[in-house]
Amino acid sequence: MTHPYIPTRADGPEHTIWFETRPRYLAGGGDPRHITQALRAAGWKNHSDPEYPHVVLASPDHQHTVVLEPETSAYAAWWRIQAHGYRDGWYATFGGNTPVEILAGLTDAFLKPVPETAPEIWPTLAWAGWAYERDEHGNESARHPDGILSLRRRAVEPGEDFFWTAEAALPTGLGGHERIWHAYFDDRMPPHLIAAFTHALASDEPVQRRHYDVPRSHLVTQERGPRGEQLAHAHEARLKTARATARKTRRTALSAQKPPAPSTITALPARSR
Repeated sequence: MTHPYIPTRADGPEHTIWFETRPRYLAGGGDPRHITQALRAAGWKNHSDPEYPHVVLASPDHQHTVVLEPETSAYAAWWRIQAHGYRDGWYATFGGNTPVEILAGLTDAFLKPVPETAPEIWPTLAWAGWAYERDEHGNESARHPDGILSLRRRAVEPGEDFFWTAEAALPTGLGGHERIWHAYFDDRMPPHLIAAFTHALASDEPVQRRHYDVPRSHLVTQERGPRGEQLAHAHEARLKTARATARKTRRTALSAQKPPAPSTITALPARSR
């Protein structure tokens, strides 16, 4: 019996006309497989219930999990990323309209070795033209030139723990803001992961979306993009890179754990008298 063709949003990119969409941070969530399939290619295990609309992935060492559970509102926390540990645990949440290409800056960093030196965070945004501020309590913030996108590190009260937020929000004209998407992560998150997310946040590269398949179509520009076949090939190349990067990282970690080889000192023959 021939299976009928059932069009869904999970169809391959070959079946869609794509448009380069700018700015990327207003392009909407996009295809979550940009993240989930890359992690699966890198060896993350799928613990999802096939009869429930969610994705639950765990890293090979079970230290990190990525959960995608769509909510009734795109502004709610669809993505939950967590590091499990009593002392080094942390968590982060991202709304449904957070572009997967920005969030992938963070998840791709899981597959790479931890850098010896923590990369800069705020200078990345300053170089991209963002306005940086720091107050007398140590609260820091940076805002995109258009005033819509921002990143903050702050505490509710002086002396309390700091936390990070990233947000795309439109001014309402009455002193308030209409949120498009929101992200939260606590201050225990490793700096190199925050830096990786920040780098993706500051990028001005366009992303591929369907025509008008964005939260606010009047705020973006869309031009005909690559053909679906080209995007399919690019995605396969991304998965291949994820596999290779994860293998290299695991080999590096195993090499670092091996004890040094015992030194072999050859005894010199005794000098004859």
